[in-house]
Amino acid sequence: MAGPGDEAAQAESARALAERLGVEFTDPSLLELALTHRSHAFEAGGLPTNERLEFLGDAVLGVIVTDLLYRRYPDASEGRLAKIRAAAVNTHSLADLARGFDLGAAVRLGRGEEQSGGRDKDSILADTLEAVIGAVYLDQGMDVARDLVQRLISDLIDDIATRRESLDFKTSLQELTAGQLSTLPTYHLSESGPDHEKHFVAQAAVDGEVLGRGEGRSKKEAEQAAAQEAYAVLSQRLTLGSETQDDDDAGAGAGES
Repeated sequence: MAGPGDEAAQAESARALAERLGVEFTDPSLLELALTHRSHAFEAGGLPTNERLEFLGDAVLGVIVTDLLYRRYPDASEGRLAKIRAAAVNTHSLADLARGFDLGAAVRLGRGEEQSGGRDKDSILADTLEAVIGAVYLDQGMDVARDLVQRLISDLIDDIATRRESLDFKTSLQELTAGQLSTLPTYHLSESGPDHEKHFVAQAAVDGEVLGRGEGRSKKEAEQAAAQEAYAVLSQRLTLGSETQDDDDAGAGAGES
């Protein structure tokens, strides 16, 4: 169980996080609850966890992002809007947003999760971010929650919406590998957790080399996240390879003249 010093440090960490988010909580205990991972709750003797707030925050996030997309892209089809939303709120994207304001530093973890790098795990960061959104909604209402979500996710949504490649990253990766390397990606999937709360981890490999890793609450989400990471890695490699070849060709031409 955490001692007085630990509790004071945790409270200060939560306060600093609230400042980074630009939200002043009327009830700071809601934020502290949002930051309490089940591993910490178990070791502390059965404290409440952030899972109920995560459930609420997931719904609040979905409504806000859906409303934002509907208003921002009036000419986009339902299918296009759904793909943008899925890419913006998947585990990988939410974890990256959480890293942007150092959410991991404030999460309350058990010793095992702490030692296994839990502060930087996609699943923990994404779930905690949703719990924080749920806490903001309960404490400050929908308008403040909407303002927070829009500040966090607006640039990401614009980036996703203007991408040229398909928002289906498995398709994008398959097209890239088939066209450039005459091969296809393969996926390795593992799962953990009880039936009602499955957690999936996927690896995307090209020619036997793992280029991407992703986590999610479904097989599809985990594989899409892995494909997204692999697509970025492979695209960069191919671009650098093309530039190197162009430089070599230019050097050879200069030598011949």
